[in-house]
Formats: sequence, C-alpha cells, structure tokens
Amino acid sequence: MSEEEDKLAAEWGAEESGGGGGAARVLSQNEIDSLLGFGDDASGEADNSGIMALINSAMVNYERLPMLEVVFDRLVRMMTTSLRNFTSDNVEVTLDQITAVRFGDYLNATLLPAMLCVFKAEEWDNSGLMMIDSSMIYSIVDVLLGGRRGTAQMRIEGRPYTTIERNLIERLVRVVLADMSAAFDPLSPVTFRFDRLEINPRFATIARPANAAILAKLRIDMEDRGGRIEIVIPYATLEPIRELLLQMFMGEKFGRDSIWETHLGNELLVTNMKMRAVLDKVNVPLREVMSWKPGSRLMLNVRSSDSVSLRAGDVTLFQGQMGSLNGRVAVRVDQVALKKDEGKQRDDMA
Repeated sequence: MSEEEDKLAAEWGAEESGGGGGAARVLSQNEIDSLLGFGDDASGEADNSGIMALINSAMVNYERLPMLEVVFDRLVRMMTTSLRNFTSDNVEVTLDQITAVRFGDYLNATLLPAMLCVFKAEEWDNSGLMMIDSSMIYSIVDVLLGGRRGTAQMRIEGRPYTTIERNLIERLVRVVLADMSAAFDPLSPVTFRFDRLEINPRFATIARPANAAILAKLRIDMEDRGGRIEIVIPYATLEPIRELLLQMFMGEKFGRDSIWETHLGNELLVTNMKMRAVLDKVNVPLREVMSWKPGSRLMLNVRSSDSVSLRAGDVTLFQGQMGSLNGRVAVRVDQVALKKDEGKQRDDMA
C-alpha cells in the first residue's frame, strides 16, 4: 500500500509541476465512493463522510431544548420510586443519554425482539414511542411472577410474546407514562395515554422517516436483572411547548422565590398612599379664574346626597357619601369602584 501511495503522490506532484498543460486526472471508483460517502470500512458500516456527512450535519441537536434535560432528570427520580413500588424490588433507573435522531433511522436500528408502545400526548395532539427491549421484558415478567433472585431470566426467542407478557408490559408502560406526565407538569400539563403495543416496527410508525426526534435511553437495574427503555418523541410532538423548552431555567413556578414574594406582599400592605375625595369636576374659563378674589365662590353641580369619588392618582377606588365624624369631614365608603379615570382615558386617547 505504501508503494501505491508513493506512486499516487508522485503522479499528483508531476501534474502540479506541469502546470495546466497536463491532462486532467480522472478519479477512481473508490475515490468517488469516498467522496459521496458510500465507502465501506472494515466492519462493513458506511463511512460518515462526504455528502452523507453534510446531510447528517443538518440534524437538530437536542441541546437546543435545555429544559428537556430537566424534565428527564425529574422522570428518572420519579421512575425510581414508582418502579420500586411496582415491582417490590430494589430498582435503580439511570439516564444514559439524550440524543437527536431521525425517526426512520431509529426504527431501522431497533434490535428485535422488542415491544414498541405507541402513546398519545392528548394536550399536544400528537404521538410518541416507547421501546422496551427483550431483557427488560423478561426481567419484568420474572419479577412480577415471583421469579427467584440470583437466577438468570429464561428467554425463549423466535416466538411471539404471550398475552400474559403483553399485559404485564402494558402495566409497566402505564406506570412510566404516568411518571412522564408528572415530569412535564411543572413545565406544561400534559396527559400521556397508552394507545397500543406493537412487535413489528413498521406498525409503530408515528412520523415520517426523515423527521427529527428526541431519543432518551433509560437503563433499569433490578439487582441481577434489568434492561433498557427508550423513549422517542418527535420534534413535531414537542412543538406546542417549544418556547418553554428553549428556556435555560424554569420560569414562573420553579423560578419563583416565595420568600421574596411574602416580603414584598407584607411591605405593600403597610405602604402609605395618598387618596383624594373628589366632589365634582367643573370646566372654568381661564379669564374667570384670573378674576377670582378672596371670597369668590365656585358652584359645583352636586347635592349633599350625591356620592363622592375616592381616587388614588387617576384611578377611582371607592364611591361613598360625604358627612362629618368627630368634627371632621368624612366619607363613608358605599361601594368599590376600581376603574381608571374617564377623563384621563380621554386625554390618553387624544
């Protein structure tokens, strides 16, 4: 190989030194395949290079949705508790990774036999997918049916899952979906509803093969038993809460400081405010105002039985009757009338 490489390098060098006078070099088939990304390596897998690398680089990265990590961390904590109660065993749930994949590539790479659960996100009006691998299926069946610890679960490959196995896995799926709903609640209330169980990946297609999706891989260990659960949520399903998932930290509920709110509320209750008792409004020409002297009178179009407005700034807070109490002018509040001053509104409109 080294002699061929040296020969190829010498040819390229001779062509460059000859300027543009030499004939154009023709690419070999291997070089064309490598450029297009169709070359095979020693393991038989296609190289991620050339045009295929450019296509795959357009994949949406899950890091654009920072709040999704918080949701799945919350899901792991909740699943640890709920699965312990479900199996009456010591269960440890770990989050391996969260990645972005194409939905079609994920289905093609799914290792069979496995169970694929299709669930509905009712508030988001879309679907998601949950994959339970063979190890997890037999572990749950073994635990729920009273299998002894320390013995490897028996696997019978090449046969369809029985009704009992499907019913037990459906119970597991419902527990996980309930925890997922609770994990998303602080961000956006949603109900994940179990739809169906499928064995064939073709029947679990909920999105177009080229659509991007979020893949969360969970590892579940029950002492000497365990398996994997993978949750696939298409980006189209998460679109209704995309703005919330783009936040760097929880807003409103999780970002609220209750101590500061209590302190601010207490301070507002003891804050002084100025109020005015307005009897009436009268428009007077400036010529008449300039002629006022001590003893001049201004006639108001109100009677003693008319109501008085209590205002703070330009906002009317209360309506009441004017009278006297302990030798001072007083207003008895009759009703609450919280509204903006109409005159101020007209000035704002003007």
